[in-house]
Amino acid sequence: MGFGNKKNVPFHSKVAAGGVSGVMELCFFHPVDTVAKRLMTNRGGASLSTVAFGAGLADAPVVTKWMSLYPGFQFATAYKIMQRTYKFGMQPVMFEFLQKRLDQSKVLTQALAGACVGAGEVVLLPFDVLKIRSQTNPESVKGRGMLQILLNENLTLYRGWNWTIARNVPGSFALFGGNSLAKAMLGLDPSMSGQATVAQNAFASIAGATCSIAIAAPMDVIKTRIQQNSMKEISGVKLVSDLVREEGFSAFFKGLGPKILVVGPKLVFSMTIAQSVLSWFARRQKA
Repeated sequence: MGFGNKKNVPFHSKVAAGGVSGVMELCFFHPVDTVAKRLMTNRGGASLSTVAFGAGLADAPVVTKWMSLYPGFQFATAYKIMQRTYKFGMQPVMFEFLQKRLDQSKVLTQALAGACVGAGEVVLLPFDVLKIRSQTNPESVKGRGMLQILLNENLTLYRGWNWTIARNVPGSFALFGGNSLAKAMLGLDPSMSGQATVAQNAFASIAGATCSIAIAAPMDVIKTRIQQNSMKEISGVKLVSDLVREEGFSAFFKGLGPKILVVGPKLVFSMTIAQSVLSWFARRQKA
């Protein structure tokens, strides 16, 4: 991913860059994320418009429909900013740690560092759960603030933690590894993204993101459905069995199209912002 190789940029600057990219990504891409989550949890054959906006908004004005795609924005804000800050801040640290101890290629080390960071993301699971509920089952969080929900439900918000790790580890491995591999195929040093052009970074980001989303899609569907409901305790194994029996294997890839279509631009956008901020910090430090 290249973030780990801006050695002149201190850790707190990497964290700040991740935070800025998270804020901007959230503002622009939260609506598409909401549509993708609603598609993944839809069990019927309703039209895209009905699933995305709800049957009650079929004849609503465009502005009303658009605003319906921003449910639980406070949960999404907490999750996305912390996630990007953690991911873009800690992956470079983990890469440098592993590089000193493993005699492996930089591409593989970047991928392994991503996998480690992906596993650690499970700590942020409660915020992800609340974001998903607000997007797909808003009645479950209606009239309750974030602090109240956290205090009332505490550890139940970690429901599906094992499926989350099962999604994050291969997904982050593919994201960081695919990104670095694409740069290597372009003849670039995979750990020197500062030398890449915007177009090259875009190509590498789309390659890594597409691999990540495709590989993690089945686990993501399971995780999302487990976390959708706050009342029912659902076994992941039973959910998989019921899903295959009732909807077929293709259900594991529900919402994949919208996610791939938005994830490429989203990652290109957030990574460009993060690296631009990092470059600004680096220039200030050298000045």
